[in-house]
Amino acid sequence: MASNTGNAFDFNLFKRLLKYTNPYKGTFYFVGVAAVLLSFFSVLRPYLLQVTIDDAIMPSDNEGLVFYVALMLGVLLLEVISQFLFIYYANWLGQEVVRDLRVNLFEHMLKFKMKYFDKSAVGRLVTRAVSDIETISSIFSQGLFMIISDLLKMLVVLGFMFYKSWQLTLLVLTVLPFIIYATRVFQKKMKVAFEDVRNQVADLNTFVQERITGMKIVQLFTREKAEYEKFKGINDKHRKAWVKTVWYNSIFFPIAEMSTSITIGLIVWFGGLRAIENDSLSLGVIIMFIELSQMLFRPLRQIADKFNTLQMGMVAANRVFGILDTRSFISDEGSREVGKLNGKIEFKDVHFSYVDDEEVLKGVSFKANPGETVAIVGATGAGKSTVINLLNRFYEIDSGQILVDDIDIKDVKLKSLRSQIAVVLQNVFLFADTIMSNITLDHPDITEEDVITAAKQIGIHEFINTLPNGYHYNVKERGVMLSSGQRQLISFLRAYVSNPSILVLDEATSSVDSYSEQLIQDATDKITEGRTSIVIAHRLATIKKADKIIVMDAGRIVEIGNHEQLLQQKDGYYKKLYEVQFMAEESLRS
Repeated sequence: MASNTGNAFDFNLFKRLLKYTNPYKGTFYFVGVAAVLLSFFSVLRPYLLQVTIDDAIMPSDNEGLVFYVALMLGVLLLEVISQFLFIYYANWLGQEVVRDLRVNLFEHMLKFKMKYFDKSAVGRLVTRAVSDIETISSIFSQGLFMIISDLLKMLVVLGFMFYKSWQLTLLVLTVLPFIIYATRVFQKKMKVAFEDVRNQVADLNTFVQERITGMKIVQLFTREKAEYEKFKGINDKHRKAWVKTVWYNSIFFPIAEMSTSITIGLIVWFGGLRAIENDSLSLGVIIMFIELSQMLFRPLRQIADKFNTLQMGMVAANRVFGILDTRSFISDEGSREVGKLNGKIEFKDVHFSYVDDEEVLKGVSFKANPGETVAIVGATGAGKSTVINLLNRFYEIDSGQILVDDIDIKDVKLKSLRSQIAVVLQNVFLFADTIMSNITLDHPDITEEDVITAAKQIGIHEFINTLPNGYHYNVKERGVMLSSGQRQLISFLRAYVSNPSILVLDEATSSVDSYSEQLIQDATDKITEGRTSIVIAHRLATIKKADKIIVMDAGRIVEIGNHEQLLQQKDGYYKKLYEVQFMAEESLRS
């Protein structure tokens, strides 16, 4: 891929993009043939005009005039049909390529490890998947084939001009090198300018997406004016990037227009002198050359304009292929499929770091036996959530082993492993869809009856029925139509209905009302029953009921035991945590 944005064109990138037209070779060649036909029709019209003037108008031949006019109309009709087919199928091909490329990109991003999304701005990824790919379609609809068509026109026109009068052709060509040089400089400058434009568009999208998503924080901390000023700055950079492209256009196109006018003047002057002196050039030929010179220069100006479109598409393609070339995947080389697991979990001396040389887990080892509920407690940053992430293989461990039923999870196919583990996160994410769709995630094997039965079992059927349309209530983006407690109840049902072998809960209720908290506690008791559960515990009731409590501090396990055992340890970490945090919680309840 191109890394030097100053290069006028990257042919390797272009060849790679053309591979996406392979399934549509018939259409690709058809558009090419239409481009060839258009180039010949473009020469035929000026020639017929010359013949009409010299053979019909000058001799005052009325019948000949009618014949040539009818012939020109027929040629014009064929040209219009060819133009229609050319434009329609060039755009059709562009949209087919865009569809395939967008599907490939989205499929590729679905496989990325969480580390990639941790480092990548959402707005920038959205720009790549939507607007950048749409820009690529213009390569085919307005760029590539248009340029090919224009180049063919120029070659045919130039050849025909030499055939009719080499003297007038050479006169026209004296101006052509200047236009070509100006076009080349223009192309290079526009490549850099459009790269800057795409950067600014991505920054703008990222900023707007983040501020709209975090609008509550902006307003809570009265950051409206500050964010407004930041937006003005980013928007101004975006404006300046576009103004630079306007500046280059403002210079190039007047120069091109002036050069065309000079050429017409030279043709009239030289051709007129020849016609007056020895009548070697007819009036029809002079008019034909004026028309042909326009056809020679107009495509050249249009090529520059189309090349702008092509450059924007190539810049967008460069960015999209940059994501497609990213190999940020969790290794899925395991060959084992696991059915229903017994639920035994074992961490063996696990070391892990999100950032190189900054370990988050420092030799973590523990066992969870089948059917046990294991609570993990500790201060913020102790590594509790990391344990959950690693069990699901959202990240690769640095060293050690993680086993399920005595099988290394690296030996298990990712889909098979994750199908046996259900997770309820503290920050529940719901899609802008119905409650039913958010619970089943459109899994074909989970019916509405299954969902209703499961909801009754964990005690939230009545709550769902109180909502408009019940299970078919649309919760809107991120579930904003529900309270945090209600969203968590939906996530509990989503986990329960999948019937997992292992359950992982991050069950914070810091912003949940007492009614929802009781429902959540009842749901927790039900869904953990009879299956291995790893719980990042925030409620005292869950901790007390846990078969085993793992106490973490700064990435290490400092204590393991049940509630009573840990309280008996003099000056123990858990005992101090209990006295400070959990006894305060009990006093509030009493």
